[in-house]
Amino acid sequence: MIRAEVSSLGLRGVRAIVATILLLGLLAPLMARADEGAVPDFPVLFDARERLPRPDLSVLLRLRFLTTTDFPPFNFIDQTGHLAGFQVDLVREICAELGIEAKCQIQAMPFADLQAALTNKQGDAVIAGTAVTGELRRSFAFSRPFAMLPARFVRNRSARLDVEEVGALRGKSVGVVAATAHEAMFKAFFPDLRSVPFESRSAMLDALKKGDVDAVFADGLQLSFWLASDASAQCCALLDGPFVSERFLGEGLTIMMRQEDQFLAEAFDSALAALSRKGRLKEISLRYFPLGLY
Repeated sequence: MIRAEVSSLGLRGVRAIVATILLLGLLAPLMARADEGAVPDFPVLFDARERLPRPDLSVLLRLRFLTTTDFPPFNFIDQTGHLAGFQVDLVREICAELGIEAKCQIQAMPFADLQAALTNKQGDAVIAGTAVTGELRRSFAFSRPFAMLPARFVRNRSARLDVEEVGALRGKSVGVVAATAHEAMFKAFFPDLRSVPFESRSAMLDALKKGDVDAVFADGLQLSFWLASDASAQCCALLDGPFVSERFLGEGLTIMMRQEDQFLAEAFDSALAALSRKGRLKEISLRYFPLGLY
């Protein structure tokens, strides 16, 4: 995984597009297809040698997590009407690791209401894909990131490449969605490659499927779902990567809490580090991502 340590942008575009997965009824078949192929990797974002302090949580009467239902496969309402998703399962694992399962609650509400609810003490922590910004850090505390949302290349299988590496795209055409963080990242990371801008993601993917461009560069989560769906008609495949940049794609997925509850951030970091070392984060990811994020 290639990573650049710089500043952040938001996740709103990912939220808006991925939310259509449930409306199209695609999530269940995509999860089933994940079991048919090779097991994708899930990187450990914590140093295996680091032992983070774990504060005493015995005084907690309850721990209320706030989330949404419009960020599948991270948070959504499943076919039985229950709250489900990667982050919902992660909350259960965190509470089990901290030994406070009986004290943990999780509640869903509109994304726009989360910050006010946290400020007004209607909950104690937000786990909903909130983009970390300098402005938010002045008002809230955050855990360390437990997952990144990388960018990926997808190539048309008919494109003739010498090797399955990005360097083989020199002289080829690579589609990007104009005026997006991914277009800016592409130009910064790969100045020797030729980009072809498109007005929309659907237009870009249609061009890739037809072979009008040799490859595209976009959000890895969106691309993985498209590749695993019937819409791609098995035309294409992932190429190299993944590529992560805090400057263009944000700091990653974290848990947000009030500044005065910094002890919760320490507890979450300790639990996340333990779950990462034990492989539990990878196990959870395999339930929800058809081709993995990485």
